[in-house]
Amino acid sequence: MKRLKGDNYNIHNEILGRITFRKHIVGKSKYIYACKGFPNITAGYLATITESSLAQISSPIVCNVEEFSYLNEGDVVTINSDNGISVLYEKKSNHNSIMLTELCNHRCIMCPQPPISKENERTEFNLKLISLFDKKTKSIAITGGEPTLIGDKLFTVIRHIKKELPNTSISILSNGVKFADRDYAKKLELCSHFDLQVDIPLFSDIDSEHNRIVGAKTFFKTIEGLYNLALFNQNIGIRIVIHKQTYKRLPQLAEFIYRNFPFVCHVAFMQMETTGLAAKNIEELWIDPYDYNSELKDAVFKLARYGMNVSIFNAQLCVLPVELRQYAKQSISDWKDIFLDECNDCSSKLVCAGFFSSSKEIHSNHIKKTT
Repeated sequence: MKRLKGDNYNIHNEILGRITFRKHIVGKSKYIYACKGFPNITAGYLATITESSLAQISSPIVCNVEEFSYLNEGDVVTINSDNGISVLYEKKSNHNSIMLTELCNHRCIMCPQPPISKENERTEFNLKLISLFDKKTKSIAITGGEPTLIGDKLFTVIRHIKKELPNTSISILSNGVKFADRDYAKKLELCSHFDLQVDIPLFSDIDSEHNRIVGAKTFFKTIEGLYNLALFNQNIGIRIVIHKQTYKRLPQLAEFIYRNFPFVCHVAFMQMETTGLAAKNIEELWIDPYDYNSELKDAVFKLARYGMNVSIFNAQLCVLPVELRQYAKQSISDWKDIFLDECNDCSSKLVCAGFFSSSKEIHSNHIKKTT
């Protein structure tokens, strides 16, 4: 999530609300009023956010907000007592997500957000958060940690989305292990959501290699989860993060996916985000994406020839061979998507995925303007 810095006053508990720049609005108790100058109307709002210096008011306020222009009407934020604003939902973005938990039963060596061991239960907070989303939201990703670790509360969240946002599609990012429990997979089907997909990572066609990368002996549980989801007619995607320990067998993994999971509706090959555990293990993981183009091309074309829906996520167009660029998608969340100076005036900038903000120092040596 994007965090904005500011000076917080009169804030003793976490405040969750929808941003508005309007001075007069129905239902002020759900809104946080944002204004550039001195706020002369604050009554009834949850809090006030401003670019200006401290205003002498007794209600909750955040002053001297940096990157104030990042905020838009309808965004949803939290304000805490630690001098910060967290942007949890961006009305104009196509990459909104809800983190159900930071707990995880895997410890992937390239995880950009390492799991924690203990946390407060957050389902009620997330239900309230969802209720503040714009009704025209196209899609939401349910993430973690591992979302299934909250048990049946996952289905409570899905049903709440279905009620509050009936036209919004859902992508669940899960390691798939919990769906090895057939009864649990059945409960997902019973949610009867019109457009829901479970996206599951698979890092090798060899069980011991996958297990080593995820830090758990769960390869066959993940496989069983994939089959149970298919049994109950769920949409399934497979995601493959490419790094030094996965790139060599991409063609074999592609063949394995087709032979064993021809029912999946999408396969995504993903350039690695170099933060979290990936940064810690960078010497073991980093390979210039240009250097695995041969294996990537073989894998992508193999699946495409088999008629499978395949994409490349997080990749810069100039690094990819021309024949692979049609598979590249703009997939990086808006708040952490950047471009380098080398990208200035590039003719492909508007359709390129760009870079994770963590990749500013670690990226391909083959970045150049495309023509």
